[in-house]
Amino acid sequence: MKKFAAALAVVPMVFGLAACGSTNSSSSSSSKKVTIGVVGSEKFNKTLKEEAKKQGIDIEFKEFSAYTEPNPALDAGDIDMNRFQHIAYLSNYNVSANKDLQIVGPTVIYPMALFSKKHSKLADIPQGGEIVIPNDTVNEARALKLLKTNGLVTFKNADVDAPTIDDVDTANSKVKVTPVDATQTVVGMESADGAVVNNDFLKDAGLKPADALAQDDPKTDPSAIKYVNLFVAQKDKADDETYKKIVEIFHTKPVMDVVQEETRGTAVEVNVSTDELRQSLANEEAKLRAKK
Repeated sequence: MKKFAAALAVVPMVFGLAACGSTNSSSSSSSKKVTIGVVGSEKFNKTLKEEAKKQGIDIEFKEFSAYTEPNPALDAGDIDMNRFQHIAYLSNYNVSANKDLQIVGPTVIYPMALFSKKHSKLADIPQGGEIVIPNDTVNEARALKLLKTNGLVTFKNADVDAPTIDDVDTANSKVKVTPVDATQTVVGMESADGAVVNNDFLKDAGLKPADALAQDDPKTDPSAIKYVNLFVAQKDKADDETYKKIVEIFHTKPVMDVVQEETRGTAVEVNVSTDELRQSLANEEAKLRAKK
């Protein structure tokens, strides 16, 4: 894992410039259509679509309103790929749903941050204050770790790897933690002392990364590989050449420039092999199955 942190850099991905294959197992000289499920709408989707068109690939984006929707849609064959989740989320889905969705390739990794409309400094959050966090299993764990690192909560077991709200030692924690749907964390900021907000929602909420009271740092955290965001497909299509070409196009300068603009420079490009990411996925799934 030590080499992972060193591999996070804004550099082009190397997938090999292989000729594009068909997304539907049939060859054609016409454009190949690929439907990608996403949560929310980002400006860089348009750029990716434009750049892919130049390579003979017609991308259609299907927008979902919640994180729980794109994986079942992919399983059902309603979409060809999705791009919304990291390794930790995918491993949890595969194990809990008994599925085997697979990684096509990486996109970027985002820091997770704590914001507040009431306080300008972390130290200003009062004893007994309320912090809102995402309630899905994976983002809840990451948010709780962020709060622990910054002295806002204490765990009953200091060594817990994937903490849940039940692991919080409320009597010895500075704040009360309230899990809500990830889409509602921004709304929760209005009444709470702060909220841990996923990067997806910052721009629409008018939140600036520079205003975060605290955030984790994927560049220096060797365990951050589990939070690498991904293009994902059904297992038997994960090595489709067209799909891999889309990953490659995502990492070209025209797309990455817009990604950095959209994320206000917070996105960290990932230069890690797909094989290494798939091994990390397998490791995370094994840990989860061992807990069953």
